Amino acid sequence: MIEAFFQSAFGEIAVLLVMAAGIGFLGVMLRQPLIVSFIAVGLIAGPSALDLVRASAQIDLLSELGIAVLLFLVGIKLDVKLIRSLGAVSLLTGLGQVVFTSVFGYLIGVALGLGAVTALYVAIALTFSSTIIIVKLLSDKREIDSLHGQIALGFLIVQDLVVVLAMIVLSAIGIGAAGEGAGHGAGSVPMVLTSGVAMVAAVIVFVRYIANPLTERLAGAPELLVIFAIAMAAIFAAVGQIVGLGKEVGGLLAGIALASTPYRETIAARLAPLRDFLLLFFFIALGSALDLSLLGAHVSGAILFSLFVLIGNPLIVLAIMGALGYRKRTGFLAGLTVAQISEFSLIFVAMGVALGHVGEDALGLVTMVGLVTIAASTYMISYSHQLYALFGPYLDVFERRGTPREPMEPEDHHGDGPRVIIFGLGRFGTAIGMRLKARGVRVLGVDFNPHAVRHWRDLGLESEFGDATDPEFVAELPLAHALWVVSTVPIHPTGLSHEDTRTTLIQLVRAARYQGRIAVASHHATDTAALLAAGANLVLEPFQDAADRATDLLCGAPEQARPDSAPIVMEDSQTS
Repeated sequence: MIEAFFQSAFGEIAVLLVMAAGIGFLGVMLRQPLIVSFIAVGLIAGPSALDLVRASAQIDLLSELGIAVLLFLVGIKLDVKLIRSLGAVSLLTGLGQVVFTSVFGYLIGVALGLGAVTALYVAIALTFSSTIIIVKLLSDKREIDSLHGQIALGFLIVQDLVVVLAMIVLSAIGIGAAGEGAGHGAGSVPMVLTSGVAMVAAVIVFVRYIANPLTERLAGAPELLVIFAIAMAAIFAAVGQIVGLGKEVGGLLAGIALASTPYRETIAARLAPLRDFLLLFFFIALGSALDLSLLGAHVSGAILFSLFVLIGNPLIVLAIMGALGYRKRTGFLAGLTVAQISEFSLIFVAMGVALGHVGEDALGLVTMVGLVTIAASTYMISYSHQLYALFGPYLDVFERRGTPREPMEPEDHHGDGPRVIIFGLGRFGTAIGMRLKARGVRVLGVDFNPHAVRHWRDLGLESEFGDATDPEFVAELPLAHALWVVSTVPIHPTGLSHEDTRTTLIQLVRAARYQGRIAVASHHATDTAALLAAGANLVLEPFQDAADRATDLLCGAPEQARPDSAPIVMEDSQTS
């Protein structure tokens, strides 16, 4: 019975999930990044240890779908204006890093006594950085939308395109027939360029004529909207792989196709847990593909190459970005993202082994470099700000005076963003929003009803389509400079608990490190004490407040100016 359980693909995946949960929990207890724990699961389950992985086809399928969803979520958050402004620095930095790493990597390989062909293979392998790992880490830190995150994404895409073209060229001269194994379809350079232009044109047409009306119809059934988004990610990734662009570029274009819709934040929030689940299989597959028996031949060489990747790659990125006018902080944080080699590095060298150009010891060397750099760079990216605080004072040489590309520090955006965020865009929420707007206060409205969101936009107010009880969505909102979060949502119990949306929202905004004040609406006086105890700073009672005002007017109280005509001061002090 036990043997039959392990021979079943379902049983095998169940065991891997149990291992991932156990080892991941242990890693969290030891304050280790989850990526390291999941790669460890693959190593333990792989041929070098327990040799449990048999359903490789199913695991690879889930892994590839996870990659498509990951890059889709990156694309859906891309700002087209930012892409235009960062195109030059991404291109120059990406190509500069590739040239630097390949040239000096080759020289190091020759100095270590490697043959010319082996040194060339190893040097090229060192130029690839793992887009999947980096994007996952930046997404977890909520830095994919930051300046350094966007620049890093740009030059990672440049690297991916270099990989595609390199595989095509190798295939064309007859020494890279296995290029399709790298996850990119074979083809000629003109075919890939033509296909790329066609896919971009399709995205432009979709955005211009189809995206908004289609997603508005689908938003009435949120589950259908999510399924449609997954379908977009999968079909674009599949087409990208077939035409030679790769599933990463395809998934990215799918996200860009929906990035202009009002529902992108909700799509992103709903897909984030699915992304994390599917990427688990990517890291398991990566770990299980590493053959630890090949690691012993070039320990000293692997250490030297690893130091070169961990230190040299970030420094060249820092130098290029400094020369282009970016601050040392931005260059340092972006440079850390290339301090590792990619899973494609292993595939590239494995091609050389299969073709007889290099021996298995070269694959062992690159495998060890991969293990060291992926593990070390995971910590470097996870603790990037602490590292910058340590090394920042010594990096002045990499910063031009005046930093023309950055007139201010990336985090210096005081005053940006809405001052009040209102959840619930019904009559009460809309009345509050309109009066705040009349007083010059920037307001953002949030509702799960697409018609309410559109109505707010028709009124000239900012609005987002989203669920107030979705932790991912709430955490992505621009809470940093908001002085008030206001809930006017109806009272709907969440799940099987007795908590309603108001108390759930209070917990979620506090969990997202919101430091401002919270106001919630209540139609029952008995709820006031409970809401204040839950963390609300102010409880609004629409009927009671309106009755008090009406009573004052009926009893002859002097009529004051209407609220929407009086000036308002939104003080920065969050305790006022």
